Amino acid sequence: MPADAPSRLIVHADLDAFFASVAQLDDPSLRGKPVLIGGRGPRGVVAAASYEARAFGCHSAMPTSIALRRCPHAIIVKHSFERYRELSQRVYAVLGRYSPLIQPMGLDEAYLDMTGTERALGPPAESLAKLKREVHAETGLTISIGAGPNKFVAKIASDLDKPDGLALLLDQHTVERTLWPMPATTIPGVGDAAAKRLTRLGVRTIGDIARLGNATLTSVLGDWGAELAARARGEDDRPVTPDRTAKSIGHERTFGTDVDDPDIARTILADQAEQVARRLRAHQRVARTVTVKLRLPDFTTFTRAATLPTPSSRTDAITIAARDIFDAWASRAFRPLRLLGVSASNLASEDAEQSGLFDQGEAKKQRALDAAADSIADKFGKAAIQRGSALRREERDGDGPDKSRGKPTR
Repeated sequence: MPADAPSRLIVHADLDAFFASVAQLDDPSLRGKPVLIGGRGPRGVVAAASYEARAFGCHSAMPTSIALRRCPHAIIVKHSFERYRELSQRVYAVLGRYSPLIQPMGLDEAYLDMTGTERALGPPAESLAKLKREVHAETGLTISIGAGPNKFVAKIASDLDKPDGLALLLDQHTVERTLWPMPATTIPGVGDAAAKRLTRLGVRTIGDIARLGNATLTSVLGDWGAELAARARGEDDRPVTPDRTAKSIGHERTFGTDVDDPDIARTILADQAEQVARRLRAHQRVARTVTVKLRLPDFTTFTRAATLPTPSSRTDAITIAARDIFDAWASRAFRPLRLLGVSASNLASEDAEQSGLFDQGEAKKQRALDAAADSIADKFGKAAIQRGSALRREERDGDGPDKSRGKPTR
């Protein structure tokens, strides 16, 4: 990790004008036009406004009648909750590839704790740009990402460059340079009343709050003053608290050309399994369940899962389980594949991994191999080491459980 990297890497992911963007996604004629989501009646309230409508001063929680006075040509669209849930679930599935520690804040935003993922996913700028591309490719929606050492900074960062933004405030100097010129009201909780009291102290910006100090703020705002001062300094020790019971780490790939050779599919599957195992180790997690996802050219999708004998993050365990699932399907009726993926779920802390009495030596050897492979990948890149082919060669030579399949990979 670079010397100036934060001890924590917290990400705030926020879909841009989610409800309105879904309406524009599903009805292309609405793209580029002011759209209001909500009711038209006398008590109607705007639930969401497209960016085109926001340019006229329309915003959520505004009475529809006022929004229409500001933007008479706005188009009102009713809610589509089932569609929102569907797309939200697809977005969360993408987020789950980057961290098992996700705290949803609704259908359209979440916090992720990506601390320690650089080894598995690459530098934050690269991994988060990739996350954004995957969300757009798989949903048609744009998402704004902010990253920093804590929730407060990440939340502020995600608003800096909307829509479709990516802002990284990863060190204290950048945090201060970016946040301190902002109005004090940028800090959540600083409303009109608090702003007036702060103004009487000569406070107008976040930097003013940081320089004022705890004692003065506490005398004016009570106990909240100390918390406000900490936020102004960019401090926030709140953890990312997952509250979703279904958490997983996965890797999948949609092919530009359908894969019609099962041996090529096995090669891809082995690489995906290794990436999943590497990410499990980076997150210090083990998995009980391995799932393989298969999508045919007609979009028919299958998922097949297997339970490991003991929770594991070992590459060999994840790879063999994924391969056995695939072989069981392919031996009955292999068909060309549009998409292939591997995921690990039912996660637990890595101290839940156990070895049987008679395989402790093998387990120790495999963990040492994994550690060496992780070190090489961390230093030279993921392409520097690929063990899937080695596993298949062992099997062809009669050392593995499957001796019948696989062509030499050179």
